[in-house]
Amino acid sequence: MTRTVVGVDIGNSTTEASAATIAPDGTVRFCGAALTPTTGIKGTPKNVDGVAAAVARALDVAGLAFADLDVVLLNEATPVISGLAMETITETIITESTMIGHDPRTPGGRGLGVGVTVAFDDLAEIAMDAGTIVVVPKGVDFEVAARAINAATQRGVRVTGAILGNDDAVLVVNRLDAVIPVIDEVSRIDAVPLGMLAAVEVAGPGQSIRTLSNAYGLATIFELDAAATRVVSPVARALTGNRSAVVVRTPAGDVADRTIPAGALELTGERKRATVDVSRGAVEIMAAVERVSPLADVTGEAGTNTGGMIANVRQSMADLSNHAVADVHIQDLLAVDTFVPQEVRGGVAGEVALENAVALAAMVRTRESGMRAVADAVRQRLHAAGACDVEVVVGGVEAEMAVLGALTTPGTDKPLVVLDLGGGSTDAALIEAAGDIDAVHLAGAGDLVTKLIDAELGLDNLELAEDIKRYPLGKAESFFHVRLENGTVQFFEKPLPATAFARVVTLAEHSMSPIPTRHSIDRIRVVRRAAKERVFVVNALRALRTIAPGGDLRQIGFVVLLGGCALDFEIPELIADALAPYGIVCGTGNVRGSEGPRNAVATGLVASHAQLVGSAVGT
Repeated sequence: MTRTVVGVDIGNSTTEASAATIAPDGTVRFCGAALTPTTGIKGTPKNVDGVAAAVARALDVAGLAFADLDVVLLNEATPVISGLAMETITETIITESTMIGHDPRTPGGRGLGVGVTVAFDDLAEIAMDAGTIVVVPKGVDFEVAARAINAATQRGVRVTGAILGNDDAVLVVNRLDAVIPVIDEVSRIDAVPLGMLAAVEVAGPGQSIRTLSNAYGLATIFELDAAATRVVSPVARALTGNRSAVVVRTPAGDVADRTIPAGALELTGERKRATVDVSRGAVEIMAAVERVSPLADVTGEAGTNTGGMIANVRQSMADLSNHAVADVHIQDLLAVDTFVPQEVRGGVAGEVALENAVALAAMVRTRESGMRAVADAVRQRLHAAGACDVEVVVGGVEAEMAVLGALTTPGTDKPLVVLDLGGGSTDAALIEAAGDIDAVHLAGAGDLVTKLIDAELGLDNLELAEDIKRYPLGKAESFFHVRLENGTVQFFEKPLPATAFARVVTLAEHSMSPIPTRHSIDRIRVVRRAAKERVFVVNALRALRTIAPGGDLRQIGFVVLLGGCALDFEIPELIADALAPYGIVCGTGNVRGSEGPRNAVATGLVASHAQLVGSAVGT
């Protein structure tokens, strides 16, 4: 008798279902598939709502009713919970109101001006030919400011630059008798110290400053010795690439680049232990992880930033999985070097400097699976929906089912590796020519990439960072065309939204979203690709080296990419390029020749069950 079955894969983010009919001889006919968001934490009874919705949709696509359903197959999987944290290693501190790095959108004039800061109200009383930097507060009209500067110049005062509170730099410069560099949009203009030596520099359009971004240029202007030059070098570094900048030196003003005690990680392996200082960076952390592999647990040094970070990750995972903290063990760790914008203390316009940071992704596998409880809850829900005789079975280990589903991709053969690129973890499974299967689960995937993009671009908006990760970029150069990141141009019949004009935008299939940042399209693209390479490519190589026979990647014939991230427009290309030197065929999976990289585990569950039915008939 033909049976109707639905394989269901409960993932961390999505629940996938595949409906099929199985003939008495084990012949399978797939007739429907569905995808729904996972409800609750994977492996808990809260998954029931998502499972029921996926089963209902798959049956609807197949044209079947609940009453026709015989068996629901669930994947056997220990929940994998991932946590993220980011720790700044260094911090640039500017004290006593020394201002650096201010880079308004439209500075005025050009050149370098050096002089003593003077309040605008005192300009009429100045009677000297020494260099003068005028500090103009908010509320002063641009024409009034220009007239006062011209009058002072005519009296013999050598005005070498100006600092404005309003956004009036171009308007002021257009009315001056002589061109001087002018910085505007200084939000805390009242914090600019007066009577102090200062330097203002504005570069021409499309150019960046040269003198204030050079440590020796600062040393020349402020007459610094070698020791002081070393101290102010972070100032020059923070100004690199700006079109304009201003530096004010106060008697007590100082710049210090100090290392925050980030603390150490203690890595416990099954046979070895290692301790590594987080401030040493991601390369040394990952080298230590490899030395103690396989990893059994990770702890952070008590009383340090790292200790608190690891403790928070462990506690959040315990809360999610309803386990005691003592039962939560970190089984994998991925460290990534990155940069995060830190506000400059003492800045007067929200200046930031990029500082070194380490992002950590930690992964926990809980002690036991809760899938049996999930199966019982699903059975009760389906009974209530009309599937009175349905049987709910925990059908197989997730990694093995993923391999069976991936093998339905046209053009594949054993030995084959499945790379499942998810949100919190990167999972890999190898099936050898003889049919033996090995699997590994690693921390770090799409969520970490999103966080890296958010941090490095200073967005403070994870939804926007997710869009930047998922979609190509463009620059709206007019109201009717966008130049794409690959240099081509896309034209539109209707005018673009005003909010998109002259902005970098993300280009989804049917919409575009402006990115409210001053980063160039090239900078955003570089950050996006670098984040993907440091997570997905690194984890792909880690996973393959772990499960490849003898650690030799050349023993692997095919790699099939599965999961939502396999649908990304550039991740498959990045991984394929990294694997090309090993002669590996790598690409995005196409399960059953129709489902793309989705539905592999659900398909594998059905295929495995069909084999059991066929075997039973044969005996």
